[in-house]
Amino acid sequence: MKILMAKIPFWTNLGWSLYVGLMSTALTLLFCSMAGFAFAVYEFRYKKWLFGLVMGTMLVPSFLGMIPTFLIMDALSWIDQPRALYLPGAAPAMGIFLMRQYIASAIPKELIEAARMDHCGEFRIYWSVVVPLLGPAFGTLGLIAFIASWNNFIGPLVVMRSVEMYTFPIALRSVQSPVDTEWGALMAGSAIAVIPLLIIFVFSSRRLIEGLTAGAVRG
Repeated sequence: MKILMAKIPFWTNLGWSLYVGLMSTALTLLFCSMAGFAFAVYEFRYKKWLFGLVMGTMLVPSFLGMIPTFLIMDALSWIDQPRALYLPGAAPAMGIFLMRQYIASAIPKELIEAARMDHCGEFRIYWSVVVPLLGPAFGTLGLIAFIASWNNFIGPLVVMRSVEMYTFPIALRSVQSPVDTEWGALMAGSAIAVIPLLIIFVFSSRRLIEGLTAGAVRG
């Protein structure tokens, strides 16, 4: 550990990874649940085309966005800023699809109509009626989003420049050297990197199972 801390700002890098992971997870849950709610509840023009367009983005390889992402972040002066890691991917297509399917299958439309009859506004219906029922879907998507953010390597590699702003995976990679790699320190850092994922999984595993089995046929 002493060797690892001497080579990189260990706690700073770990803190940035936690911050980016939590912000990315929170924004993903918010935006994906709102988009999923809109696609599941409302009828509007070109709805199927728009949803198909969103799903179509899943077919685009992520590496094709590296150069456009860098150019956009540079134009916004977000290079070497944490917001460049959690804002661009805050509404992934997979999350929108998961939320849309869960809301459409697990939340009765009669409940939403009853709220409208009680003169609830649309945002009030989303926030007070739908969100409290999204626990299993939030657990599933939150775990996926946090793991994806925590393990993200290409994103920080493209937009981060200073060692102090590196997330943990990039910081560990910077420890490696073609001629002199402290493998003991690298393995210790890799072991520490797994701990937050284990903690998140322990607290969200029940919700994850509920989300994956939602809508299953019961005998």
